[in-house]
Amino acid sequence: MTEPFRARPGGGAVAELAAGLRVLVVDDDRTVREGCVSVLQLDGHQVTATARGDEALELLRRRRFDLVLVELALAPVGGLELVRTALAAHPGVLVVAMSGNPSVVGSIEALRTGAWDYLPKPFSASHLQVLAARAAHASRDEPGRRDGRVAGPGAAADGAAPGAPLDAPALLGESPGLRKAVELARRVASTDASVMISGESGTGKELIAQFIHRQSRRGARKLVPVNCAALPDALLESEMFGHRKGAFTGADRDKTGLLEVAHGGTLFLDELTEMALPLQAKLLRVLQDGVVRRVGSEHQDAVVDVRFVSATNRDPQEAVRQGVLREDLFYRLRVVPIKLPPLRERVEDIPLLAEFFLRRSWARHRGAGTPPPTLAAEAVAALQRRRWPGNVRELQNCIEHVAVLAEPGAPVTAGELPAEDGEGGDALPAAAAAMLAPAYPAGLLSAPFHGAKDELVVHFERAYLGALAARSGGNMSRAARLAGIDRTTLYRLMEKHGFRRDAP
Repeated sequence: MTEPFRARPGGGAVAELAAGLRVLVVDDDRTVREGCVSVLQLDGHQVTATARGDEALELLRRRRFDLVLVELALAPVGGLELVRTALAAHPGVLVVAMSGNPSVVGSIEALRTGAWDYLPKPFSASHLQVLAARAAHASRDEPGRRDGRVAGPGAAADGAAPGAPLDAPALLGESPGLRKAVELARRVASTDASVMISGESGTGKELIAQFIHRQSRRGARKLVPVNCAALPDALLESEMFGHRKGAFTGADRDKTGLLEVAHGGTLFLDELTEMALPLQAKLLRVLQDGVVRRVGSEHQDAVVDVRFVSATNRDPQEAVRQGVLREDLFYRLRVVPIKLPPLRERVEDIPLLAEFFLRRSWARHRGAGTPPPTLAAEAVAALQRRRWPGNVRELQNCIEHVAVLAEPGAPVTAGELPAEDGEGGDALPAAAAAMLAPAYPAGLLSAPFHGAKDELVVHFERAYLGALAARSGGNMSRAARLAGIDRTTLYRLMEKHGFRRDAP
């Protein structure tokens, strides 16, 4: 474990969500076993623990448990055998495989066998508390788990609201870049420091925000998400700050803004760099003194206590240099920066993620009555060679495609994987290629630096959009996936440069 098991008394909001589970801990490491017992009992659970696999087998045959934590490297009765026995004896039980082995082979096999989740060692008390909260949420929202009617690891996670207990498959893995980001999020969670999360689309930025909120002292209050790219500027201002009756046409009543809704909790500002500069200035005032003034109001309407977590798929420092993000707001919101690596930089996590998504998609589309397919070694290798511009979200969609079409219990080969976006279509048509030559507009290199830089950015954006339109055949959804940005950002870029949405 990364720290001694010292849990806050009662576990705060996590304990409230997780209380009342019947837990079995099976681990031959005395420190881990007793630490798990201490934390879980402190949070109000009924905990039974043993160091021996044969004793665990007997306990599973005689008693019912809601959650079973199993160390995979047990002898003579192995952890995988215990996973199978627990699921056979109690089909609704949630089994979590634990392992300190840096290899993901055992964890993949555990997920194939039916384990609900995987907990790599070392882990902290807060990690364990959040996992127990997730298990309690799954049991509470799907009562059939308690009497054996629900199967499939993480099946309740799809479509979970941002305020729901964490189910974060995008954060599953052991790659150094990911573990560094998750550990930094864990360490900063207990503070009130503002966090800025950066990373490409689909890397799990919102999941990190949920993780931070759920492990903070504000976890019992609301996590309020705001997508800064999804609304026009005037509407975004009204949504965030609220408005007074008569402030504008259609404002027929007072409205409470999301900043007031988030009082005592966390405000998650997604796609921060898409927020208009005047609105950034108004937000800065809230950060400085906590005062909210609604649209159309002439006085102070509320004083709020809010923690800010923001995210962007752009380089935030470059956004400051380009003048689209205020420097003073940047430093206020980026007390602790967290950068999530793209999937192509954590290829060692792809086998584990793929197996997780395969089992979950199979459970959702096919149910528990048929054995799930498996990924052949050649298919896993093919997945690891891909570029993944859409990152974990793209991998999840790819595996769901596989689950829908695969045969029960059959190995999935590389040829059965859906074609990669852009395969066979990377060559630019002559018109788009012409936009890229010459590389620099005439006279650019002799112009003043800042003006030349702005002109080059415009030149690049127009060339990129032309090439993107050609590659995607004018399909906006596919173009956004290829570019690794959301459609709203793509629309704004197209409008900026005079491109029509319905034609290249």
